[in-house]
Amino acid sequence: MKSLVLAEKPSVARELARVLGCNQKHKSYMEGNQYIVTWALGHLIELKMPEHYDTKYKTWNLEDLPIIPQKMGLMVMKQTNHQFRAIEALAKRKDINECIIATDAGREGELVARWILEKLHFNKPLKRLWISSQTDKAIKDGFKQLKPGKQFEDLYHSAVCRAEADWLIGLNVTRALTTKYKDPLSAGRVQTPTLALVLEREQQIQSFVPKEYWTIRAEIGPLSTDWERDNEKRIFDKVKAEAIQSKINGKKAVLEKIERKKKSEPQPLPYDLTELQRDANKRFGFSAKKTSTVLQRLYEQYKLVTYPRTDSRYLTTDMMNTMTDRLQGMASGYRDEVRPLLANRGIVLAKRVFNNEKVTDHHAIIPTEQRLNLSELDSDERKLYDIIARRFLALFLPAYEYETIQATFKVEGETFTAKETNVIDLGFKKVLGKEDTEHAVTGLQKLAQGQSFTVKNSSINQKWTEPPQRYSEADVLAQMEKFGLGTPATRAEIIERLVETEVVERQNGRFHPTKKGKQLIDLVNDELKSPELTAKWEQELERISKGKADPKAFLQKIRRQTEQLVSEIKTSDKTYRAHNLTGSRCPECNEFLKERNTKDGKILVCSSPECSYRKRKDPKLSNRRCPQCHKKMEIHDGKAGAYFQCRRCNVVEKAEDKKKAVNKKEAQKLVQKYTQKEDFGTSLGDLLKQALKNQD
Repeated sequence: MKSLVLAEKPSVARELARVLGCNQKHKSYMEGNQYIVTWALGHLIELKMPEHYDTKYKTWNLEDLPIIPQKMGLMVMKQTNHQFRAIEALAKRKDINECIIATDAGREGELVARWILEKLHFNKPLKRLWISSQTDKAIKDGFKQLKPGKQFEDLYHSAVCRAEADWLIGLNVTRALTTKYKDPLSAGRVQTPTLALVLEREQQIQSFVPKEYWTIRAEIGPLSTDWERDNEKRIFDKVKAEAIQSKINGKKAVLEKIERKKKSEPQPLPYDLTELQRDANKRFGFSAKKTSTVLQRLYEQYKLVTYPRTDSRYLTTDMMNTMTDRLQGMASGYRDEVRPLLANRGIVLAKRVFNNEKVTDHHAIIPTEQRLNLSELDSDERKLYDIIARRFLALFLPAYEYETIQATFKVEGETFTAKETNVIDLGFKKVLGKEDTEHAVTGLQKLAQGQSFTVKNSSINQKWTEPPQRYSEADVLAQMEKFGLGTPATRAEIIERLVETEVVERQNGRFHPTKKGKQLIDLVNDELKSPELTAKWEQELERISKGKADPKAFLQKIRRQTEQLVSEIKTSDKTYRAHNLTGSRCPECNEFLKERNTKDGKILVCSSPECSYRKRKDPKLSNRRCPQCHKKMEIHDGKAGAYFQCRRCNVVEKAEDKKKAVNKKEAQKLVQKYTQKEDFGTSLGDLLKQALKNQD
């Protein structure tokens, strides 16, 4: 008898099959003496759409809402139907006596597998592979310690609740807003409160009134000192500032006290996904989505890091004896940093990192024992691996120790202070690549209490208070984490969704709400845009996953909430004007045209939902880059055929008439090349098309 192993993606299935010795390759599975390994392609099953319950729902009507099926149905996704049928055939085989779920070890991975098995009516025993890295050793150990499927029932119920809640609220509210205000308006359980946070910051900026203030700096002995009173260095009255300056000029300053404080900064904990996304955004300008994609490659393709979608920054105590192997794996890229740590037998000095109670499904993201080959990684992969690796190395080094020295002078009853930092031991900062720059200037070292000096120069500096900055992606992630909006795995998608639906724009790495976003927040129900309410839902889902809450009660609450939200929209007397209406009329129905931004440039679409007229406003952008400014060139059809044009540089290039034929060997090479960089789950045919397109 054999076990059917169900992986989430073809790439992971190939690795599992290799380790398990499944050498017989078939189109949709791999077989060995003991195991048959097959795969989903991401989700194969999804919740039925409204039109599958009743064909009248194909047309969006406000009167038909809310759409609340008594029991949510499942359907096979059309584009991946072939793979579902293949799994179905395998599940029916007489020699299969159990299924081992080997999808990603998390809420979403559990849903991918369980929905497939539910649709198959699979009734044989279930086991679960639960691993935190994709190395051969981790896979072998994982198969030796398979867990009973029953252990993950609550996780599955939590995933179903999340999916159904998103469907009920997101779909109904989006349809209600869109049909009532006759413009595509998207709302959701997590995206709407996230938008509300961006809008709240915008309101703070718009209502901010700058205030003028002054600071006073004086040269006392060898030091530059600042005026201070009750820990405040700003003076909001110019006359007062000038009076203080004239009072102290040329007067005697007495060193009233000199305070020395020794301080210690503990080693930072390793990354969880959200913290890593924030750091990568601050340091490299990566979007949360880009960090997730690059990280997935480091985990899945190169096997260099542990499971990415984690919300813990701690490690379990049984990992202590794996530290030396991990250091040895990294050694080729971090020889100088690793050598002394191995000489110290790989002892972790940051003992607090080992805490079983603070590890839920997965521990923090750290390097695996896989041998590092930096030359295999591209620039983005190296950057991300480097910050993960250095955070890990910091655990083996002592705390950062420094001394602050503060001198307080009295001049004519006014207080002036100077502060310096003296580094005692750089500790873990040696490996973080951000060495402390605040080394002590010798000025304060030589001073003693009671000394007096004459105030030499003094200056007044005029400044203005500044409004808070708009949120960067790192800030939005921090706010989402603070309010419990979404999960580490879904936050990047939510941010991208806000950009795609044109309610926020990225400008110089910061989020600006659009006119559409500002209006949408005014139209949406107060409850739906409240971060606190959504956070309660997320906490409830977390409790369901731990078996501490009732999934049926949660879904009943969501159904009532959906009815209430739709009812509020129906009876609302608020108005909305599409932000992108133009003065031009549709040639087919005479309604106004709207201007939309797409990846290929601006397009004009009819504002009537019944009319499908659309026309390109700007010429289509190609993948050809201008040889001078390297921007994408426009593609045009001329009398002599297609040609590329860069308007800003006035460069024109003729397009090749014929696509170069690609033989089978070249095609395989291209597929292999693009498979490495693309998200997994894309069919090889699509990858080849992309490869050929890029080659053009």
